[in-house]
Amino acid sequence: MTNVLEIIPQNLQAEVDSALAWFNSHEHASYEVTGIVDPPVASGSGEDLRLVLCGEGVCRQETFKVAGSAGVPTVAWLGLDHARDRLGVAELDPPPGARKAWLADVADKHSFAVLLFYRGFW
Repeated sequence: MTNVLEIIPQNLQAEVDSALAWFNSHEHASYEVTGIVDPPVASGSGEDLRLVLCGEGVCRQETFKVAGSAGVPTVAWLGLDHARDRLGVAELDPPPGARKAWLADVADKHSFAVLLFYRGFW
């Protein structure tokens, strides 16, 4: 099951801040981190940082790799998972389990449904 945290673990804060600063500079925007998806256990582990970024009227999930020291971090934006993108799956697809089954059931019963997506959460 996907684990989404609204509060960034303290040990990952420097890496998250570096990724956010890089992204805002690259996109010429002002996003904020509102969540982290399946956070790595330790900082500097080399694992991907999957961040929920909100700003500019939208929320989006972006993936980064942060390496190097806190003073001079190297940020790599990994963008979309191209394997998932080929399948036509939304980048912020509803999580598996009860909610996804409920969504499929509602879509079958009604001609339209209004879904609320708030700060990276369904």
